[in-house]
Amino acid sequence: MSTRELLVVSLGGDAEAVTAALPHTGWTLRVASDLAGARKALLEKPCPVGLLLVGATHPGSAEDMDLLLELQQSTQWVGVFAPSALQHGDCRRLIIQHLSDFHIWPVDAALLASSLEHACVRATQGAHKPGTAQPACLAIVGNSPAIAGLRRQIVKVAQANAPVLIWGESGSGKELVAQAIHQHSPRADKPFVAMNCGAMPASLIQSELFGYERGAFTGAMREKRGLIESADGGTLFLDEVGDLALELQVNLLRFLQEGSIVRLGASRPIAVDVRVIAASHMRLDEAVRAGRFREDLLYRLNVLPLAVPALRERKEDLELLAHHFFQRFGHDKNPRLAGFGKRALQALHQHDWPGNVRELINRIRRAMVMSEGRLITPLDLGLQIPFEGNQGEGLEDARVRAECEAIQDSLQGHANNKTLAARDLGVSRMTLYRLMDKHGISL
Repeated sequence: MSTRELLVVSLGGDAEAVTAALPHTGWTLRVASDLAGARKALLEKPCPVGLLLVGATHPGSAEDMDLLLELQQSTQWVGVFAPSALQHGDCRRLIIQHLSDFHIWPVDAALLASSLEHACVRATQGAHKPGTAQPACLAIVGNSPAIAGLRRQIVKVAQANAPVLIWGESGSGKELVAQAIHQHSPRADKPFVAMNCGAMPASLIQSELFGYERGAFTGAMREKRGLIESADGGTLFLDEVGDLALELQVNLLRFLQEGSIVRLGASRPIAVDVRVIAASHMRLDEAVRAGRFREDLLYRLNVLPLAVPALRERKEDLELLAHHFFQRFGHDKNPRLAGFGKRALQALHQHDWPGNVRELINRIRRAMVMSEGRLITPLDLGLQIPFEGNQGEGLEDARVRAECEAIQDSLQGHANNKTLAARDLGVSRMTLYRLMDKHGISL
């Protein structure tokens, strides 16, 4: 029998008793003890079927529960409830809106197994249907309130057909958000076509967007479909739309109003069905006041506005992001490298990240290649070493503190194996013991 994954989320329910009633073959269990743990588990790896265990008084608010289940619509959820839990209106609404089936404790093992089998079939059949939530949204890594709110907005705007305008600083992940909107929308099985308006010469944007007929200009040896036509039925993403020249803004406005385009060198309009998602790092309302952007085009694009938070506004996600990119680009790393040292993580939190997530990726990838130790240090990341002592700390105090931190980082990187840590530090095992005693380090 093939093995399938099942995420068990225990919210005051008897996880051991319920899992004991599950079939012994065919399922690999992953267990989360609360909603935060469930979100983290699904961010790391999506799961087709989830089992929600709710006790008489479960921890977590109804809003947090809704957020988890709304954003993980690719997971089919089955619930097991304590009888008294069903007296709460929130639990009854949860069953109606989000669960494919539910049971009351004590649970019938055969019926529960049947419910899980049915949920697995539905998850498999719905995995590629347009309009269902796709794992791409999970690529937006983070558990901060800012990212949770952004995911909630993505789910809502994805089901509409109106234009979306995404604002965010450079490197904050605007295209990732646009892709998530597309892949959660009914257009998910159609093309997603992206163009960076700021990276292409203005003289080429017209022909690239709208296409051209043979002989339209010197060098046009054959007709070419533009990006708008290529996105027919799907989504067109216009990154840095604020960089479009004013004359091109007129053509884009006409396309949004009429739903058709005219190729260069042609006279006949071509009807297209395309949803437009635009993005900009500049405030377009300020560009309108400066005369660089058409006000009527802004109104057309800004039907559903979204704002992507800067990395400095969600520093609670830094450690999760760092480990995510460490795993993602693991093929590039030094073979001896095990992870991040304590001071490296502190340095990440102290940095302001003007380049946002793009800067974080670049620093981590460089550190993974250049680091010569077992753990990434602030110097590997190109960041300043965090200073925790008093401003009047003397040279000897600084040396002692650095020695202590080096020992702790080495032990952490070798899973507290003293022999390997001593070898990494270039001292004998007995010297390491003496240093640990000197600094009060115990395991």
